[in-house]
This record gives sequence, structure tokens and C-alpha cells, in this order.
Amino acid sequence: MKLEGRRESENVEDRRSMGTGTKISLGGIGGLIIAGLITLLMGGNIGDVLGMAVQDGGQAEGQVEYTQEEQELAKFSRQVIASTEDIWSQIFKEYGIGEYPAPTLVLYRGGTQTACGQGQAAMGPFYCSGDQNVYLDLSFFQTMDKQLGVKGDNSSLAKAYVIAHEVGHHIEYLLGTLDKAHQRMQATNQTNANKYSVRLELMADFYAGVWAHYESRMFGSISDRDLQEAIDCAQKIGDDYLQKRAQGYAQPESFTHGTSAQRMKWFKLGYQTGDVRRATTFQESDATL
Repeated sequence: MKLEGRRESENVEDRRSMGTGTKISLGGIGGLIIAGLITLLMGGNIGDVLGMAVQDGGQAEGQVEYTQEEQELAKFSRQVIASTEDIWSQIFKEYGIGEYPAPTLVLYRGGTQTACGQGQAAMGPFYCSGDQNVYLDLSFFQTMDKQLGVKGDNSSLAKAYVIAHEVGHHIEYLLGTLDKAHQRMQATNQTNANKYSVRLELMADFYAGVWAHYESRMFGSISDRDLQEAIDCAQKIGDDYLQKRAQGYAQPESFTHGTSAQRMKWFKLGYQTGDVRRATTFQESDATL
């Protein structure tokens, strides 16, 4: 993904030098990374993972050194969030939605306080509607490479897709979809709540695809290889893929993010159409989702 010379967003809060306060370890199938990914990868429910947390000592403030790779990833993340600002501002204008209030990107290490509770790196990137922030521990990108085998260098579309997906949840919040879905989730049983969660996650995948459509159209920054890497990433974070990898079989009733096929489908639909009106995950039947 070509971002050379592109601006970096100033709407970023860098907390990496702050003390983490707590660290957590997660139990469950497959150890830390699989448990975290299955439950919360790409914007899941923070409270669910916090309930699994075991806290221990934190890191002292000011004892942080940055590698060149981490600084490159930080710059890349600032450029990607800047791109989402430019593109969603344009989309909101085109569709007569109004002014686009961008989320703040918060970079942190280990753990950080949010309006949704204590955020932890094991959650993966997440969006908190309480403060309208996107939270990202840059070590997640290493997890993508090492644990999931997601292809791509430090400026790949696969990594940008991670950020764009969380911004997709912000779009859901601005349009009222997120709050309505959460109200329905709280008023029903766990199986049905999971189904609502899947539709939210697939809609965020769709919005990430819409962003990529405009990014390619406006800046010519996305190659066919970039697109394939992002689709490969979507495939490897499907609930069925992760559960089969962790325990050898999938439990559809426990899915919270969608299957690999669904995640690829909705990302590609957003990329191919660039039409926010096609975000119809809540109108689809289970069979067509």
C-alpha cells in the first residue's frame, strides 16, 4: 500500500510511554492469542474479555524504548487514520450525512484506561463508543504476522484494514446502528446476542471495504496484491477459522464476528461498490448473510 508523502493525522494520542497499570493473561482454548482473537479480534466486546482477566504488576512510566519497526508502524497508523478522516469526510459530504466527527486514535502499550473499562493489548484493536476512540497496541501487528501468518509488510493493506474496521464501528456509532444493536443484545439471550454481534462486525468489515474503495479511487494506493493480502487477513480472522485452529472444530452458535467467507464477502462488497447504502447486514437473512 503506497502511503509515501501522505499526511499523518494529528488526531492521535500516544500513550505508549505511560505506565500500563495492569497486565492480563487469558485462559481458554489455544492460549493467550487464540482466546483473545476469538473473543475480541477486530472490535469485540471489551467487558467479555475483562471478565477473563488476571491482573498483575504494571510497567513503570518512562521506561519505554521504541524500535525502528514500532516507529514505522506508528507512522503508518497515523497515515491510515488520516486517510479515514479524509475519506469519511468526503463520503459524509457526498451522501448528505453532515460533518464527519473523526475518532481519536490512541496508541498504547500493554493496557490503558478507556471509557469502556480497562483496555488490554490481548483484546486486539478495539473501538470504544463511550469516548469515541480507536485503541491500538502496535504489538498486535506482530501477532498478525507471527500467530496468524498474515502476509504483508509494515505498510500493508491488511494492517490498514485492521484500523479501518475499527473506524467502521465508529461509523456505526455515528449512524445510530451500534447503540440500537447493543440495546437488542442486552434484551435477548446469548445466542441471539452473538448473532447481532456478527452483523455489527460484518458491517464494520463492509465499511472497511468502502474506505479501501475510496482510498484506491482517490489515491491509487492499492494494488491487486494489497487487496489479496487484506482478503487473506479477513479469511484468517473468521470465527470458524480461528476456532478450528484452536480446538479442531467450530461452534457456530458462539460466533461473534462471522465466518471467514462472510468476512471476505462483506469486505469485498464494500470495496467493489463503495456504496454505504449497501451496508445491509441487519436486513439479510441468516442464509444470505
